[in-house]
Amino acid sequence: MEHPILFISVILNWIGLPVPHGPIGGTLLEKLTEPYLTYSWLIMAFLFVVPKLTLGKLELVPGTGQNFWEALIGGLMDFFAEHMGREKARMLFPVLATFFIYIVLANMIGLLPGFMSPTSSLNITVAMTIIVWLLHHILGFRYHGWKYYKHFTGPIAVMAPFMIILELIGNFARLVSLSMRLFGNILAKEILLGVLFMLVGAIFAPLPILCLGVLVSLIQGVVFVLLAVIYCVGAMEHAH
Repeated sequence: MEHPILFISVILNWIGLPVPHGPIGGTLLEKLTEPYLTYSWLIMAFLFVVPKLTLGKLELVPGTGQNFWEALIGGLMDFFAEHMGREKARMLFPVLATFFIYIVLANMIGLLPGFMSPTSSLNITVAMTIIVWLLHHILGFRYHGWKYYKHFTGPIAVMAPFMIILELIGNFARLVSLSMRLFGNILAKEILLGVLFMLVGAIFAPLPILCLGVLVSLIQGVVFVLLAVIYCVGAMEHAH
């Protein structure tokens, strides 16, 4: 949840870097220190440091940290393999698993006082959606070459012009739906938590909404990645 005083804004001020006071900073340096970017970097640093500290050297008898990461990675691999097959899941696992872990952490970090969710910024959700959109078309051309156009023409030749228009509209609509769904849900969570903190205090009253926020954070991560899987699988399958 974004508060008037953000944790990273205090740090930026302390080390002498500019702290943006509006939606978009006036200078390039201010734009680079926008909250949605700095909190994204914080999450990326977390994802580099924490696995290194919790995993250490892999053991045959795993400890708590290794057990957690094995369960998470194994669960994600089984989830992807169930929807696209083991071979394709291995190929796409790095990008899809990274999306899921990043989105869940980005959603949940906003539940901490003084922090904000980067995914409550449309810049972040649109950027991730563009990556998914380009990825599934690249996979389509990789698997089918120029015959990938058959995914847009339909099975009846006389209907092809109309099908192409409909398919293109539907395909570009994915850019809007995938990005706006994540952005809208997380922004609503941020606003609701902010209103509750101001109206009823910061300790017990918002607790049910905080629990709901955890659930929403997990669900939105699953929904985004599941739709990405569906788009990629559809592009790799033969046109029907």
